[in-house]
Amino acid sequence: MEQRQLGNSGLRVSAIGLGTMTWGRDTDEHEAAEQLRIFSESGGTFIDTAASYCDGDSERVIGGLIGTMIPREEVVIATKAGIVGREIDNSRGALLRDLDESLKRLRTTYVDLWQIHAWDPTVRLEETLSAMDIAVNSGRVRYVGISNLSGWQSARAITLQSAATGAGRAEICATHNEYSLLNRKIEKEVLPCSQNLGVGVLAWSPLGRGVLTGKYQNGIPADSRGASPHLGPFVANYLDARSKQIVTAVTTAADGLGAAPLEIALSWVRDAPGISSAIIGARTSAQLRGALRSNDLVLPDLVRSALNDISEAGD
Repeated sequence: MEQRQLGNSGLRVSAIGLGTMTWGRDTDEHEAAEQLRIFSESGGTFIDTAASYCDGDSERVIGGLIGTMIPREEVVIATKAGIVGREIDNSRGALLRDLDESLKRLRTTYVDLWQIHAWDPTVRLEETLSAMDIAVNSGRVRYVGISNLSGWQSARAITLQSAATGAGRAEICATHNEYSLLNRKIEKEVLPCSQNLGVGVLAWSPLGRGVLTGKYQNGIPADSRGASPHLGPFVANYLDARSKQIVTAVTTAADGLGAAPLEIALSWVRDAPGISSAIIGARTSAQLRGALRSNDLVLPDLVRSALNDISEAGD
C-alpha cells in the first residue's frame, strides 16, 4: 500500500487508514485482531482512534494488540482528545488529562498523531493550542492535528501554530474531516485551506457512512449500522433521494469496471487532490478485505469526471 507524506511534515501514513470507532462495542477483540492482521499484511500502517470511541474501549483494544501482533514502531497511531461523553472540553487541563488516559489505554509512551477532536467555543483557541505544544515538547506526542473544524477555524489554528509565530510551537500537520461522494463540503474551504497551508487531509467516512456500498438500496439490512440504535441516525442522513442517485451512479461505474461499489467510492476519495489517507471503519474483516481490494484500482478520468458531476449538486 502506498505510504504518503502527511502535509509538509515528515510523518508518513498509509493511503488507506484503519478506523476503529466501533472497536470494543460492535467489533470485539477477536474481530479487531483479524482486521489488524489483514490491514497490516496489505501494507497498511495508519490506525485511527479517539479517546471518546466506545468510551475508551477502542483504545484499550488497540493497546492489547499493538506490541503483541505488530511492533509499535511499525504502526502510526492517531488519537483525539476533547470529547467526553457528549461534552466538548478543549481546556488545557482536560486535553492533557485525556492524553494521559489515552496513553494508558494504548499501552504506549507516545502517540504519533494527536488531534483536537472538535471546536470548543467556550475555550480560547490559544489555550487549546498550548496543550499541543506541551504534549509535543514533553515527548508524549510526535505530531499534532485538528478534527472536524470549519475552514476559518482550521486556518486560524494552523496559522497560530506556525513556527513563524514563535519557537516551541507544535505545527499542525493534519486535519481530519468527513469526505465522500455524498459529502463534499470540505472542498469549499477546508481543502483549499489545507493545500495552501501545507496540511494533510485525513478523510473519514469515505463510503458515506456505509451508504455508498449499495447495501441500503433496497432497505435497511437488519445487521447493518443503519439498523443499530446508536448509529442508525448517523446513517439516516444519507438515505435521501440525492444520495440514492449518487449510489446508482457508483453502482453503474462498478459494473462497468468489474469492481464493487465500495471500491469505486473509496478510490474516488483516496486519490482526490489533497487527501493523505482515506479512513475505513469496517465492522467485519470481510468488509475490510473488500475495501482493501481498492488498492489496485485507479479510476479512469472519465469515470471520476462523471462521479464529480453527479455528486456536485447540493454541496
